[in-house]
Amino acid sequence: MTMELFLPIPLAEWRDTKETLQRFAQIVGKVRLAASARRNHWWNVPFHLTGRGITTRPMGQVDGNPIFTMDFDFVAHRLVVSTLDGREISFPLVGQSVASFHDAVMESLATLGIRVRLDVPRPFDLPDSGRPFAEDAEHATYEPAQANRYWRVLSQVASVLEEFAAGYSGKVSPVHHFWHTFDIAHTRFSERHIEQPQQLDHVTREAYSREVISFGFWFGDDTFPEPAFYSYTAPEPAHLAEEPLEPAAAHWIARNNSHLAVLPYDEVRAEADPRAAVLAFYESAYQAGARHAGWPIDPLACPGGVTDPQLRSHRPHPASG
Repeated sequence: MTMELFLPIPLAEWRDTKETLQRFAQIVGKVRLAASARRNHWWNVPFHLTGRGITTRPMGQVDGNPIFTMDFDFVAHRLVVSTLDGREISFPLVGQSVASFHDAVMESLATLGIRVRLDVPRPFDLPDSGRPFAEDAEHATYEPAQANRYWRVLSQVASVLEEFAAGYSGKVSPVHHFWHTFDIAHTRFSERHIEQPQQLDHVTREAYSREVISFGFWFGDDTFPEPAFYSYTAPEPAHLAEEPLEPAAAHWIARNNSHLAVLPYDEVRAEADPRAAVLAFYESAYQAGARHAGWPIDPLACPGGVTDPQLRSHRPHPASG
C-alpha cells in the first residue's frame, strides 16, 4: 500500500491541536536547549524526525545529567523519556493541558534523576508568551488523528528536503524541525560574515551570522493561515523578488521588511508530480538568491549528493558495489 504524498492538512481543521502541541513541543524544546551542547546557528536545539514521531536526540552529560532522550511518539501518542542505562518513563499526550503536560515532564525528569531548569518557562513568540506553561489550562486539545497526520506530513516534507539538500556541497544545516516557529527547514550557507545591528537579539544574531538561503515548510499561522513551502535569502539582495519562480503557483510575498518565496501546499497537492514541483520551487528560489548574492553556484553544486566529477559521470547504484 502506498500513502498519498502530502496529505491534506488545512490549518482550520486542526488549529486547536496545533496550538496545544506547539506548546508541548516548546516545553520539551526548552529542555533540549538547557541540556545540550551549543552548536553554531542553534543547530543543537531543533527536533529531528523518527519512525514514530520526533526526537530531541540524546542530550545531557555536558551539564552533569545522565544522557537522556525525549521522544514524541505520534503512533502511541505518548511522550517517552529514556536514559542511556535503559530506564524509561512515558505518559499519554491525550487529555493533557499545557500545564499538566509541563508538570508531567518535570516529574518524569526528576524521577530519572535529571535536573533541568528552564530559563524562560513560558512560550516563545506566541500570543500568550507572558503566561507560564505551568499556568496554561486553556490549551488542552490533542486529537490523535490530527497529531499523527502532522507527523506524517513532516516526514514526507523532510524526505523531499533531504533530497534537495543533496545538491549542495557547501555548509548546510540538517533538515530539522524548529519548535518555536513549528516549521521544518534546511539552510545553505556562504562563508560571508554578516555585520548586524548591535541591538539585534541574540537568537537572531546567531541564526544569521552568515549569509544564508533557507528552505522549508510551515503549517500556517495567524499571519499566513495556510500550509506552504517557503524560501528566503538573508540578507536579501536587491531585486530578488523580481526573479521568476517555479512552478507557476509560486510567488513572492512581502514579509518582515523583505520577501519570502511561497508555494501554497494545496497548490502542490494539485500538481501531477507534487515532489517534482517542490524540488523545482526550492531550486528556482536557490538559483535566484545565489545569483543575486554572488555565490559560486557551479563549484558548490553536488548533483545527486556526489562531489567527485569522475564518479558523477558514471555513478553505479550503491547496492552494486
